[in-house]
Amino acid sequence: MDQAEKLRSIVKKNQKNTPKAQIFTVTSGKGGVGKSNVVVNLAVQMQRRGKKVIIFDADFGLANVEIMFGAIPKYNLSDVIYRGKTVQEIITPGPLGIGFISGGSGIIGINNLSKDQLKFLVGNLSKLDELADVIIIDTSAGISDNVLEFVMASPEILLLATSEPSSLTDAYSLLKALHRNEEFRQAETKIKVISNRVASEEESMGIFEKLNAVVGQFLNGNLEYLGMIPQDIAMEKAVRQQQPVSILYPEAKSSKAFEILTDCLIDGAVVPIQEKKGILQLLSRFIFKRI
Repeated sequence: MDQAEKLRSIVKKNQKNTPKAQIFTVTSGKGGVGKSNVVVNLAVQMQRRGKKVIIFDADFGLANVEIMFGAIPKYNLSDVIYRGKTVQEIITPGPLGIGFISGGSGIIGINNLSKDQLKFLVGNLSKLDELADVIIIDTSAGISDNVLEFVMASPEILLLATSEPSSLTDAYSLLKALHRNEEFRQAETKIKVISNRVASEEESMGIFEKLNAVVGQFLNGNLEYLGMIPQDIAMEKAVRQQQPVSILYPEAKSSKAFEILTDCLIDGAVVPIQEKKGILQLLSRFIFKRI
């Protein structure tokens, strides 16, 4: 049995009879559209709904989530790999008890790991499904290999876009790269569009319809409309104060929009337990591609 087969056996063993957390991967075609802001506020609203939430920050170049949480992680995924920390030890506590994990350079460094290090990592990652009801992954913007790996492995993708032409163009570029990748399984993936910084429901639907039309025509795929986040001065104030608007201004119209989005995700995305993909199954793509 080669190393990959041994590790697949480890993954299967660790996943057996483990309750699976619901996983949402938030992505966008370009930076500057408010992706990390959406991640943090969805986490706040889900935590208020009684869900135990962990954010996995896979945006290796930026630290937007930790800035908004006002919490600098002491450890990241590299500390699990190279310094023997457990996954529980690298979770940074955020507002309302939300957990936060910094990916650091951990995922990128997987290709250099020994078999024992991989086994240790697999065993630790499997525990995330036991520690959370919901795991929200914040990817880097764009269509890098790391972004596509996370997106392709995710059962539910939240694609954020604005009405700016560059946002729509870059969102389509990401979708094109995704659909043209031979490893992408369209039937197993839900791609839900969130329109950000819009003035009305009509503008929001316009963003979705433009994206869905080109995806249907040129990629033979389809998207789902999740909802909108309105342009809101309260959100702008909260960003400047480096806090989630859902905490600082809970009655703001943007906060209410996050409540609606959360209700749709929790109540409208029920997946039978045997069909759920756990966090280990998602992250194992990185492991198996590098051995």
